[in-house]
Amino acid sequence: MLRVAESLGDRPDTVAALQLIRRRRAALFLAGATGRFTGLIVQALSLPGEPIGYGADAQVLWELLQCASFWYCLNVAPACAAALGTRMERETGRAVSYFDDILLTLDAPAPVFRPREGVRLLSLADLPLLAAAPRELRGIGFGETRALLLEGVAAAALDAGRIVSLAHTSALTPRHAEISVSTLEAWRGRGLGTAAAALVCAHVQAEGHRPVWTTGQDNGASLRVARKLGFSPFGRRTYVILT
Repeated sequence: MLRVAESLGDRPDTVAALQLIRRRRAALFLAGATGRFTGLIVQALSLPGEPIGYGADAQVLWELLQCASFWYCLNVAPACAAALGTRMERETGRAVSYFDDILLTLDAPAPVFRPREGVRLLSLADLPLLAAAPRELRGIGFGETRALLLEGVAAAALDAGRIVSLAHTSALTPRHAEISVSTLEAWRGRGLGTAAAALVCAHVQAEGHRPVWTTGQDNGASLRVARKLGFSPFGRRTYVILT
């Protein structure tokens, strides 16, 4: 698996896949040699329905997909999305739809905002606080909250002693750090997630990582936060979805 990770390369569009592979949290389906594959599917054990595909040949990706179970879509490079969708429709007799995943990177220094009361970086001492937060505010990508605090970076906005917004590294590679933000609905629109994310971005940049932001094409709120932080478009990937 480490040889596959090395062959895949450390890029903004591979951060999530590398996190899954290096932490042994995915099944891999490979065509070709380990160090020089012609097609690769990375299927997260915790989210098997949305595997990630790498390779330019839609036929190879489709054949690999037949080895996997429980999927309903495949995330691929836009260049082969249409060919894969045509193949899916022909082989399954079902229609497909397409949904873009937008990738952005932060290549300038993270912005420094006016300090916000209750917004700060978290440490291992905050484990009970993070463990007591609602599920959507416990972080993703590291398997457990302790691992996130030990190996990743997290910042939170607190209100009355509880976490109401969390920004953290959902995936971390030697060169990149994917940033995720979640805020409870009642506290949205106050800039809490933006302030917390700025702290995380500054921290990972200081450690030599390039911040990466991914969001769905229809998530205007997420894109607005990314722009406030200075992220700029890098590219996109496309979900080919069986409807």
